[in-house]
Amino acid sequence: MTEQFPAFGPVTVTPADPRYENLVESYNHRFVGKPDYVRLAGSTEQVVAAVQEAVDAGKRLAVRSGGHCFEDFTSSPDVQVLLDLSRLNAVYYDESRRAFAVEGGATLGHVYRVLYSGWGVTIPAGTCFEVGVGGHISGGGYGHLSRRDGLVVDHLYAVEVVVVDEAGKASAVVATREEDDPHRDLWWAHTGGGGGNFGVVTRFWLRSPGADSDDPAQLLPKAPRAMRRQAVVWPWPAFTPESFKRVLRNYCAWYERNSDPGSPYESLWSNLIITHKDGGIFTVTAVLDEDVPDSQQLLAAWFAALTEGVDVEPVMNDIAVLPWFSTWMPSYSWPNDPNGRYKNKAGYLRKGFTEHQLDAIHRHLTVEGGTAGGCLVVTGFGGQVNAVAPDATAIPQRDSILKASISTGMWLSPEEDEANLAWVQAYYRDVYAESGGVPVPGEVNDGSYISYPDVDLADPAQNTSGVPWSTLYYKDNYPRLQDVKRRYDPRDVFRHALSIRLPD
Repeated sequence: MTEQFPAFGPVTVTPADPRYENLVESYNHRFVGKPDYVRLAGSTEQVVAAVQEAVDAGKRLAVRSGGHCFEDFTSSPDVQVLLDLSRLNAVYYDESRRAFAVEGGATLGHVYRVLYSGWGVTIPAGTCFEVGVGGHISGGGYGHLSRRDGLVVDHLYAVEVVVVDEAGKASAVVATREEDDPHRDLWWAHTGGGGGNFGVVTRFWLRSPGADSDDPAQLLPKAPRAMRRQAVVWPWPAFTPESFKRVLRNYCAWYERNSDPGSPYESLWSNLIITHKDGGIFTVTAVLDEDVPDSQQLLAAWFAALTEGVDVEPVMNDIAVLPWFSTWMPSYSWPNDPNGRYKNKAGYLRKGFTEHQLDAIHRHLTVEGGTAGGCLVVTGFGGQVNAVAPDATAIPQRDSILKASISTGMWLSPEEDEANLAWVQAYYRDVYAESGGVPVPGEVNDGSYISYPDVDLADPAQNTSGVPWSTLYYKDNYPRLQDVKRRYDPRDVFRHALSIRLPD
């Protein structure tokens, strides 16, 4: 008989407690919350009680899973209760649902380890191991296996959410993707609607569509046996404006040609990182399932296409075959300084950057007086992500080929905030100057990603496109998300600067 242990908590930490400062600290140190208390919960029942207590007291509530938020959603000055789920973090096989249960406070690194060590399976989630699943899955998370296996929400079978009804009563609701589930819309809203919108996610269940087996090892994608990795670093000073733009053109053009579902290159994922020239880093990492036919030739052909017409020799070009879940797996924590302050902005690409965009990127990454923490990251997308209809899940970007991240980070002093924010805002506005300073969905751009939230998109001074922030993130899916909000959070208990708004 398996010994059962009591659930952790609940634990309440107030400002007088020495644990308080550590618990209210945000990953982005631009934001430090000052809630009346932090409640750590270790079970769904404890979450229901904590939410009910906050609602009854009329206190503003925010929920934190991993805490890896780019904005102040859990650290806003008006948050009075911070509900911390970090101890609600179990990962296990639930035989009753024939699915893997993942509690809302688990981190991606923990999920990967348990799924792989227990059953040899994995999920196509993100590359930052300390990210909490609560926001990542709800936002439509993606990662190094997404071109092969789709988004993580494409494998979401069910979700348990603590919601608050019109009368102010908190309760836990389980919603599944079954067509006859009366709560199916609540499941759908958590397939890309973003965290902190409808309630507190206490548990996810993961099972791939069409998987029908009593063997847990057959219910999620198999983890690759080994990965072929190529890591390349070029010397920044060797690039001319033309060779700089040529690399970006080549990189994007390859994805234009090789991002259809079923492509022989579905298993190849890459990340191109270019800092400001003062940061000195111009690098790309690509990984490919070693057991894909002709993996060595496929990776070589990718690199040849990337460097065609580029006369800059790498200072490092390392190719290795490494076991799954070893040093090949890139865990990018951006920024990587735990005391850092930063600002991140993003956009999807349906095609490669325009000439205006290429010129703008080069201009801002080479300008004198820029920030050494300034950056462009262009990450592979498409493949099986694009095999799903845009309204099948809440995340609508289902024909894009790349994600771009424009950011600045790793400064330490509040006195540097103004200069860094002004620099990255000008950089982003210039890149998207052809569409009002933001990535308006069109031939080239396709909006932005809610798990890279950017409050500037809701600022008319920064977004002059006339297209609302909600369209940039959710496109035609926003009205349906508002309907779910009205049904499950009619009192707008769960809200932040970019939360789903109640319909008029």
